[in-house]
Amino acid sequence: MRFEKKITWLLILVLVFAACDSDKKTTNPEVSLDIASFLKYADGNKIYPSEKQIEILKAVMPKEAFQPAPSIKDRKYWGKIAKTPSGKSYLEKAISLLPKAPEVPITDEIYRRANKEGNRQIYKPRYYRTMDRLEHFILAECIENKGQFIPQINTYVQAIMDMKSWLHPNHDDRNNTVLEGKRMTIDLGARKFGSVLVLAKSLLGDVFSREMQTQITTELQRRITDSYLKSTKRLDKNNTWIDGTSNWNSVCTSGSVFVSITNAKSYDERLGAVGAAINGMKYYLSGFGADGYCSEGLGYWGYGFSHYLYLAQIIHEYTDGKVNMFEGEDFEKLKRVGNFPEHFEIQNGTCAPFADGVSHTSSKGSNFANVLSSKYYGAIKPTEIRFEEAVEQIIAWNNPELFSPNTEVYQTKTLENHTYFEDFGMIISRGKQKTPFSIAVKAGHNAENHNHSDVGTYILVLDEDLISGDIGAPSYRAGSFSPHNKARSSWGHPVPRINGKLQSNGLQFKGEIIETVFSETSDKVVMDLKPAYELSMLNSLKRTMINDKTENGIISIKDDFVASKNVDFGTAIMTYSNYEILNATTLILSGKSQKVKVEIKSTGGKVTFNPEPVPVKHLREGKDAKRIGIDFEKKLKKGTITIIYTPILSSK
Repeated sequence: MRFEKKITWLLILVLVFAACDSDKKTTNPEVSLDIASFLKYADGNKIYPSEKQIEILKAVMPKEAFQPAPSIKDRKYWGKIAKTPSGKSYLEKAISLLPKAPEVPITDEIYRRANKEGNRQIYKPRYYRTMDRLEHFILAECIENKGQFIPQINTYVQAIMDMKSWLHPNHDDRNNTVLEGKRMTIDLGARKFGSVLVLAKSLLGDVFSREMQTQITTELQRRITDSYLKSTKRLDKNNTWIDGTSNWNSVCTSGSVFVSITNAKSYDERLGAVGAAINGMKYYLSGFGADGYCSEGLGYWGYGFSHYLYLAQIIHEYTDGKVNMFEGEDFEKLKRVGNFPEHFEIQNGTCAPFADGVSHTSSKGSNFANVLSSKYYGAIKPTEIRFEEAVEQIIAWNNPELFSPNTEVYQTKTLENHTYFEDFGMIISRGKQKTPFSIAVKAGHNAENHNHSDVGTYILVLDEDLISGDIGAPSYRAGSFSPHNKARSSWGHPVPRINGKLQSNGLQFKGEIIETVFSETSDKVVMDLKPAYELSMLNSLKRTMINDKTENGIISIKDDFVASKNVDFGTAIMTYSNYEILNATTLILSGKSQKVKVEIKSTGGKVTFNPEPVPVKHLREGKDAKRIGIDFEKKLKKGTITIIYTPILSSK
């Protein structure tokens, strides 16, 4: 019987642990947890690990808490960091921040005002400056070890602990129930406060008084670990992101787990946190297409995926490589996610500002995700390394070779003629002219992360100018997330409006790509847009995009509709460009440095231009956006409107 039990146990071990394939192996050569097998033991949709998963984790997780870097007492380690260029520059910046007066605690009055008014500007700058200064003071004290940063560190840490709520105020409810102590919630701000405090405690230790160490431990347990684990056991209204597919899941989970494995005294709580993270990241990663597409756009890819990789790195270090979330359940999908930015670019550093995305790849902010994606997924390695969080900097100091910039001779990457993200129905058709003329067009659905009602939207790019198409996101202020915000509804997108009716919101309101033709000289995409509208009389609505890449290029957008009775029908040109109407069917769009002639052709009736300003003051991409309506003069049962864009290039 004992022999049989040993055999059974060995078989279980073989099932649960699997050596990484040699072509995937980029980490510890030891066997690692087979995450796909681990996930099969989950307790239904519960995020908290099942009893079986807990037993599996006990075999790979250490009993002691996580230590992200040696404490300040390890002068050999920190002395080595002090001699590095990054260590010297980090210390230099920290010294420059010392004279800055602390901006914490952020008062209840400011919190309530920010919540009521939806005004992030009176809170978030204080928050970001506070976090940046405190992180620099903590690491700088470890580097220098002279005590000059200790008074400020104590002031900041105590002030943060005295704040009733760590949330961004706009993430509290209208009654400020978190501020009033009626519930506890983790958001993007709270996880950051928690991460910085646990870093201070783990690195500085006895630099703090015993009383303060105890207070930090207690506050982290109460505000982060208890709240996180409670929500993983039973989905509640406090941490609704916990099974979400947006960046919130990875960002808040990474902070919650970092705090819990570093601060929690209970081994069971640390086991629970790691197991919950593995289970929870299944939901986050499901938000990407199988082809790696991120509907949140490039900016949120960087924010969300960097925190997934941040989480993967700390768990990898904590378990000595035995839990390898870089490979995850589906390594090939992770590889495609890691390479998303390269495939999402339209041309010359521009990309589609669909939903709440950005239109230009930024040279500011962290590129942590790009660096680790180059290591684990073969993405292009950045020529410079940038961090926004102290934990990223510590990971870099612990892995100096990985975080050395790409110093090889930079070669301009050659973008493919087209990219087709089939899961979300998004296509980039790239012109290869001397002055390239390209388009990104998306079918999608109206329940995407950071959703806009934008089925059928597109963006035209001539050289570096976004000439026409999607105007991007409203800045985050009061009312910006309302589906009735004209920059978020289909009114503010270059899509049809029928009988005054806009697109509806929900997963079922979608577009479908029904035909594609790709060649060196021309790309064609046909979409069925009918499902995006709740209109019983609408029999069909198709949008056809043709990119003629010959000579200077011509791009056309044709809408073809059939209805069972006469309807008002129109579409729109959305633009930040200046415009000049030449005649009843022609206008000129003038961007920052490029011009395009726009011709309108129609069948079934005559059309008119109906320009009007977009009544949203704060738009991320700029100001003074315009909606140039193109509407049939009379109602009709069927017809077509074709918008033809032709570059007007200088003869120079």
